[in-house]
Amino acid sequence: MGMPLVDPRVERYALEHTTVRSAQMEELEREARAALPSPQMLSGRVVGWLLEMLVASLRAELVLEIGTYAGYSALAMAGGLAPGGRLITCEISEEYAAWARERIARSPHGERVEVRVGAALDTVAQLGGPFDFVFIDADKLGYRDYFEAVLPKLSPHGMIALDNTLRDGSVLEPQAADESAVAIARLNGELAEDPRVSAVLLTVRDGVTLVRRRR
Repeated sequence: MGMPLVDPRVERYALEHTTVRSAQMEELEREARAALPSPQMLSGRVVGWLLEMLVASLRAELVLEIGTYAGYSALAMAGGLAPGGRLITCEISEEYAAWARERIARSPHGERVEVRVGAALDTVAQLGGPFDFVFIDADKLGYRDYFEAVLPKLSPHGMIALDNTLRDGSVLEPQAADESAVAIARLNGELAEDPRVSAVLLTVRDGVTLVRRRR
């Protein structure tokens, strides 16, 4: 069982003082919470805006997402794309991909988002990049492999964001039985000492780590 990382009252305050998303995005979140398992996997309003603002600040033309789920984060990031930009999102589940495609098609950004089904590493190997922004939010045991696969394809000004890097606080004292916590804790330590990159672990929601190549 994880620990409460932030006082729920503070979490609520942050949510209430973050710009409300479009009606379509709010409806997508409601539908996902009602229809899909593991609703905690949704990025939600606060992280969604964080991702969109990062994409916009980078003037990103090509964004890669590993882990589509409901399509919420993909559409949030698509809202920050530079003119003519596009986003490719990878999903292993046919069911989630179909669900997300239906909602993405309704969005004003639908034509800019491509959902690819299959193993993310296979998809990344087929893509040339360069990626201006990469969001990793999939199988936690695969994070290290995803990171290594996308780093060489990152644009000079590009950034990688990894979600859930606090794992409800379980990374503080990861138990051997919790393989995901062990893997993320190890990766957190490695990123902090990796001479190729600079990394910052933000205590936003369940932890978001931002990574850029060192200049």
